[in-house]
Amino acid sequence: MAFDMNKFSLEGKVALVTGASYGIGFAIASAFAAAGAKIAFNDRTQEAVDRGLASYKEAGIEAHGYVADVTDEDAVAQLVKDIERDLGTIDILVNNAGIIKRIPMLEMSAKDFRQVIDVDLNGPFIVSKAVLPGMIKKGHGKIINICSMMSELGRETVSAYAAAKGGLKMLTRNICSEYGEANIQCNAIGPGYIATPQTAPLRERQPDGSRHPFDAFIVAKTPAARWGTPEDLQGPAVFLASDASDFVNGLVLYVDGGILAYIGKQPQ
Repeated sequence: MAFDMNKFSLEGKVALVTGASYGIGFAIASAFAAAGAKIAFNDRTQEAVDRGLASYKEAGIEAHGYVADVTDEDAVAQLVKDIERDLGTIDILVNNAGIIKRIPMLEMSAKDFRQVIDVDLNGPFIVSKAVLPGMIKKGHGKIINICSMMSELGRETVSAYAAAKGGLKMLTRNICSEYGEANIQCNAIGPGYIATPQTAPLRERQPDGSRHPFDAFIVAKTPAARWGTPEDLQGPAVFLASDASDFVNGLVLYVDGGILAYIGKQPQ
């Protein structure tokens, strides 16, 4: 039986990637655009949206930016209405917007903990809830949640982030369970350690030419022996957004260079 490569096309699809002014979200949205999708993104301030629009323009991508906070139900409802007015019903949602606060648990306030949960878990719930009716009416839809290795592992100082991403993994499975019959697929991508401007200080060479201790730790724990790049997430995202993944549902696809499969090297 011949395989139709057009199944990977996103031609004419409307994609909302939250928090996609830069970084991982920008890389995923750029890949969607290359595959033919119409791109919408949001950020919390007009300044951030304008920076994002400038980056898309520089990359030769026509994108539509909107100011909206993913934790605000009214703002998200308006965001979805505006996108439907400007581009059409949302076919693809990527819940990318997120924050992290690296604070030891005993030093972390409940307020800080709640803020991380609000953005990283309540946000995807609110945005998914807002786009699902349109997807149900259309008879098809794709939701991709950006999880993390912290959906599976714990580490010092990230109690709130790990709790949120673990919850997001289960939200992914529950959306699959509730709306799979409506021909909606909800999956997730779990990035490994990705080289972005935010992680650049952790990868700087030391004065003696050696690796930063955290850089050395990550490379030693990764079978691929390198950090990932935002581009490493583009192929998996296009797959999960396309008709090629129509029978894939409730999956967390870890793009981590093999970290979760690896126990680590034996000490010398």
